[in-house]
Amino acid sequence: MNPSTDQTVILGGGFTGLFTALHLSQQRYPLPIILIDRKERFIFKPLLYELLSNEMDVDLVWPRYEKLLHNSGVMFIRDTVQAIDLHQRQVKLTSSLRYTYRHLVLALGSTTGYFGVKGARENTLPFRTAEEAIALRQHLRDCLQRATQIADPQQRRTLLTVAVIGAGPSGVELAATLADLLPKWYAKLRGNIAEIRVVLLNRGTEILKGDINNPLRETAQTSLQQRTVGVELLMEAEITAVHYHQVEFKRHNHLEKLQAATIVWTAGTTTHPLIEALPISDPFRDKQGRLKVTATLQLPEFPAVFAGGDCAVNGEDPLPPTAQVAYQQGAAIARNLQAIVEGDQPSAAEVNLRGTLLKLGLGESAANLFDRFEIKGKLGHLIRQATYLQLLPTPAHNFNATTDWLTNEIFYRYNQPKRSARVWQWIGGTVAIAALLGSSLLAWRVTQPEQFNRFWRKTGLPTLFEQ
Repeated sequence: MNPSTDQTVILGGGFTGLFTALHLSQQRYPLPIILIDRKERFIFKPLLYELLSNEMDVDLVWPRYEKLLHNSGVMFIRDTVQAIDLHQRQVKLTSSLRYTYRHLVLALGSTTGYFGVKGARENTLPFRTAEEAIALRQHLRDCLQRATQIADPQQRRTLLTVAVIGAGPSGVELAATLADLLPKWYAKLRGNIAEIRVVLLNRGTEILKGDINNPLRETAQTSLQQRTVGVELLMEAEITAVHYHQVEFKRHNHLEKLQAATIVWTAGTTTHPLIEALPISDPFRDKQGRLKVTATLQLPEFPAVFAGGDCAVNGEDPLPPTAQVAYQQGAAIARNLQAIVEGDQPSAAEVNLRGTLLKLGLGESAANLFDRFEIKGKLGHLIRQATYLQLLPTPAHNFNATTDWLTNEIFYRYNQPKRSARVWQWIGGTVAIAALLGSSLLAWRVTQPEQFNRFWRKTGLPTLFEQ
């Protein structure tokens, strides 16, 4: 039992939880800060595909909390939350430890939702955590190895078929990545890459429907067909059951089956069980069971509790469950906690949607900047990588003033109402993009110096940066 009650406890070390803790540390928050997560490492989820493909260093995408929180004053506890008592202001862990809090931050995220589809949980691979990405990578490599040793064409076809269920952003990005990655791996094994199939199944009539990335839908759909092996789209496919190496679905009133040794489930999420168990009245939950919060990100019935990320929603201003939203909510919660301990009133959280970024294969992405400019291909990929590198919670980038200026310049300033001629918007956009590209090179140099120096040696850039 921890006897202290004058402390702030944060449950969940995702974007909202981790950045709440880091911002509190930067603000010299006077109360003890405790961050609890069941994992040893933070996973930068937008770069989960780079972890799968080894496009980026593991420690960059999947760093240890111990390293991220070094000298921050934040106490990190690796444990699993067993129960939350909002009335007694207490959190119980599976280790039998209990923590009583003055303020609580709920950032537990969501869990994979299977929506009652028979066999889905048992026969599919989820793709939401680093461990799941690594497991998928190993499974795929095993399938490719086995395919090289099997003469039967039908068995080999099953081993070389990947079914991705769900055509939201995760499904689209994963399918695009695999359609480039698997041929690359299989070619090294001297296999026939034409035999590889990547199939994207979706219940709706189009990909990315109703998603924040919807403006990039046409670009994404075209890009899926232009991968090393084109992604096969099966729209209006309602999954009825998943069996071992088989997806069963209804399409145009006909029951169909797809044989695939790899079936990945990206069809949606559901409310975290701990959030479901909280004593929150029905009027203060949405249809999915998420917690409705006030504009200040507090629970109406329990104002000592803040919530953000996937487990919460502002009923008056619903926002998509994305990393950029969770990141900004973490900063807003930290500001409000600081205000409360200083005797001030908390203020409404301001979350600005700063464009969208979509990975569309190895080394290719699409970026929708200012809701006005779409940049795709290699340049889009560079912008995506640079933007995410700026948000990585590493010592080289933590809350750097340049980062704040850059993201505001690129994704916020140019979303304001038109007040000047279009030419100035184009000039401003060009300058912002140039700044972003420059910051990308700087981030590359800081995070992977040996690779940077080797790649750019002939250009003289390493010497320039040293100067």
